Amino acid sequence: MSFNPDRHARIVIIGGGAIGCSLAYHLARAGEKDVLVLEKAQITHGCTWHAAGLVGQLRGKKSLTQLMQNSVAVFDRLEAETGQATDWKKVGSLRLASSQPRWSEIRRSMQLAKSFGFECHSLSASEARDKFPYVDPDGVVGAAFIPSDGYIDPYALTQAMAYAARQNGARIEEGVQVEDIVIENRRAVGVVTDHGTIGCDVLVNCAGLWAKRIGEMAGVALAAGVVEHQYFVTEKGLDHGDDLPTLRDPDKNFYLKPDVGGAFAIGGWEDGTPGCWGQRAPFDFGRQLFPANMDRLELFALPAAERLPVLNEIGIRTIINGPIPVSADGEPIMGLAPELDNFYVACGFTAGIAASGGAGEAMCNWIMHGDPGLDLWAFDVRRFGAPHAQAKYLEERAVEAYGSYYKIHWPGEESHAGRGLRRSALHANLAASGAQFGSKFGWERPNWFALPGTTSTETPSFEGKPGWFDAVGEEAKAIRERVALIDQSSFSKFEITGAGAQAALNAIAAGDLSGEPGKAFYTQLCNETGGVEADLTFVHAGPERFLMVTGAGFGVRDSAWVRRHLPDGVAMRDVTNAYAVINICGPKARDVLQSVCEDDLSNEAFPFLAAREIEIGLARALAVRVGYVGELGWELYVPQDYAAHVYEALKAAGEPHGIADAGYRAIESCRLEKGYLYWSADITPETTPFEAGLGFAVALDKGDFIGREALAKAKQAGVTRRLVTFALQGFAPFLGGETVLLEGKAVGSLSSAGYGHHLGKTIGFGYLPVELAGEGAFQIEAFGKAYEAVRGPRCLYDARMERLKA
Repeated sequence: MSFNPDRHARIVIIGGGAIGCSLAYHLARAGEKDVLVLEKAQITHGCTWHAAGLVGQLRGKKSLTQLMQNSVAVFDRLEAETGQATDWKKVGSLRLASSQPRWSEIRRSMQLAKSFGFECHSLSASEARDKFPYVDPDGVVGAAFIPSDGYIDPYALTQAMAYAARQNGARIEEGVQVEDIVIENRRAVGVVTDHGTIGCDVLVNCAGLWAKRIGEMAGVALAAGVVEHQYFVTEKGLDHGDDLPTLRDPDKNFYLKPDVGGAFAIGGWEDGTPGCWGQRAPFDFGRQLFPANMDRLELFALPAAERLPVLNEIGIRTIINGPIPVSADGEPIMGLAPELDNFYVACGFTAGIAASGGAGEAMCNWIMHGDPGLDLWAFDVRRFGAPHAQAKYLEERAVEAYGSYYKIHWPGEESHAGRGLRRSALHANLAASGAQFGSKFGWERPNWFALPGTTSTETPSFEGKPGWFDAVGEEAKAIRERVALIDQSSFSKFEITGAGAQAALNAIAAGDLSGEPGKAFYTQLCNETGGVEADLTFVHAGPERFLMVTGAGFGVRDSAWVRRHLPDGVAMRDVTNAYAVINICGPKARDVLQSVCEDDLSNEAFPFLAAREIEIGLARALAVRVGYVGELGWELYVPQDYAAHVYEALKAAGEPHGIADAGYRAIESCRLEKGYLYWSADITPETTPFEAGLGFAVALDKGDFIGREALAKAKQAGVTRRLVTFALQGFAPFLGGETVLLEGKAVGSLSSAGYGHHLGKTIGFGYLPVELAGEGAFQIEAFGKAYEAVRGPRCLYDARMERLKA
C-alpha cells in the first residue's frame, strides 16, 4: 500500500536538542532549503537544557579530536554570525593527573595531539595551581592544559543554532510528536505524528533520550541507552573571575565548570548509576529531573573537596539529577543505519554539547555527500548490532561505560559487563586449557592462555610490559616454530548466492573474483573516491555461491555495504552462528591436519588460497588455506555441532608436535611481523590501497567496479604518502598513535604498533609523505621519550612468502 502523506519535506529531523538543531543549521547553511525539525515538546527539553556545557576536545584518536575541534570552530563564529548570544567562554581546560598511570594516559593523548598540530601543554603541579589557584597540588603528578577548550550555555547555543537554521530556510515545529515511521522497500518514506503525516526523502533520528524508541519504529536496533547523571552547583561568592579554566581531575572522578556569581558546577561519573526506564524512555517525559541521590553524589563530591579544599567552606545550592544518553560503549552513534537506505542516526551523545557543532557538520556531510569528512568509525552506528540493543545487555554496558568515563583506559582493556552472551562451541575446551577471554561483538574470545607454572596475569601497562607478555610470547613461538590452534569462530560470515553473484561481487570488490569455485580472495571494498571501506576475504565455495568473511566487529558494516550494492536476485544471509572457525597454523600444521584427514593436503594438491571440503576425523569442514599470522595453515569452517570433535581430534594429533592453543594477542604480534594491516587503524575510508601497499589486490583491468575510476587516477598520478614499517630492537611502549620524528620535526604518527615476539622487535606502521618514505633512521616519541627506529622493509617476516606457501 502506497503512503500518501498530508505534506512532504526532503529532510526530516526528529528531535530539537543540540544535535538536531546543529544538523538543521548545517544543512540549511549548506543550501538545503527543505529541512524540517520535529520536536515533541520544545527545543532543548530532552537533556540539553540541564547539561553542564563543558567543551573538551582532546580525545584518544585524531579524527575524534578533530570532530571536537570542528565544534569549537562553530562556537567561535556562531554569535557573530547570528547575533544571538551563546555565552561561549574560551578559557581553556586543565586536566590533572593524580596518579602515575593517569599521567601516562594523558601524555599519550597529548602525544597524539602533537602529531597533527593540536595545541596542548604539559604542566607541573605548581603550574597547574597557577592556572587554577583553588587546587591543592598535593599528589598531582602533572597536568594538561588545552587553551582552546572552555564552556558554553547549552540552552543559548541550541537556540542560536535553531535561529540560524530558520534564517537559512529550515523549519522547526515544536509540540509535534512522532508516533510511527512508514517503511517501504528499505526506505523510511515518512512519519506519522499527532499532527498528521509527513513524507520525506531522508529521515534523521536525533531524538536523544528517545532515540532507541524512534529506531524501533523504523525496525532499526540502536544501542542507545539512558542512565542517571548528577552534578551540583555551589553557592555563589568565590572571586574566580571570568578567565578561570574548566577543571577535570579524573582520578578524583570530577569535572568543574566556573558558574555565574562566583560559583562552581561540579559533576562526576560514579559507578552504579541507575539505568532509566528499562532503556525505553517514556514520550511524556520532558523538562523534568529525578530526585537527588546524596549517596551517589558523595562518590565525586568528597574527592572533589580533597582536591579543592575551598569546597569545604561553601555550600551546595542546587543538585541536578537528570537522564543522560550513554551508548553501549560510551561513544556517540552516528551514520546511516544499516537496515535502511535513508535513515540516519545521531544519538547516544554523553558529551552532546561539546560535540554538537562538529557532529552536525559531519552528519550534514554524510547526508549531502555520502561521507562525514572524517574517519568516524569509532562513532559509526555499524559498530553495533542487534545484541548490543537488547535492553538488559544495553543497560549493563551503558552503566559500566558511564562509570568508566573517568577511569584509566588501559591498552587492551576489556569490558566486564554484558559478558558471556555469545560462546563458541569450543568455549569449554578453551577454558579448560587456561583461556583468558576477551569480548568482541558479544563473543567470548581467547585473548591469551595462562600456562601452568607461569606468573602471567591480565595486568595491563602503558609504559612497561603487560602481565600477559611472556604467555603471548610462548604462543607466538608455537605459531612460528611448531603448530597452534586458534578459535576464530567470532569471524563474521555471510553466504552470498544466486544467479549473477560472481559478477555482482566483481563489481563491488577491488580484486578479481573470477574463475571456478575452490579459491579464496583477499580484497578490499572501496568507495567512489578509492578509500578502503572494507578489508576482507571471499571464498568461492560453489557455483554462484560465495562466503564473505570479515572481522567480528565489522560484520554489520561490511555486510551493509555489500547488500546495498547487490542486484535483485542475489541474496545474502548471515551464517556467523552456523560455523565455528578453527585456524591451524605453523610449520607443522600440514603434518597434524594430514594425520586426521584422508584428503591430499600437499602443496601441489592444496596450494595457498585454495578452498576445499575435506574430512577431519568423523566430520567435514570447508578448509581454506589462508591466515592472518603469516604461516602455513588452514582456516577450517566447521558446522557448530562438529566443532568440538574437530578441535579435540586436532589437539590429540598435534601432541607429538607440541601443539598449543593461541589467542588474539599472539595473532596481533604475528601480523605486525608479517606486515598485515588492520582495517580502522592502518587502512580506512580515507586511505587508498595504493597508499597502504595493497595495490597487488586491485584489478584495474578486470572491468568496472566501485571506485575504479578514482583508483585508476590515483595509480597514474602516484601516491603522495605511503604506509611504511618502523622497527627497533627490543621492547618499547608503542601502542599506536605515537609521533614519528625526523630531525626533531613531527612528520607523522603510528597507525598501529606492538611487539613482535619472534623477531624480538617493536614494530609500528605509519604513513609518511612519499619523499620521506625511503629507508632510514627516524625517531618515535612515546611518553616523552624519543626512541631510535629504523624505517625498514614493508614486510619484516617471510617477505618472499616461502613459509606461507610451503
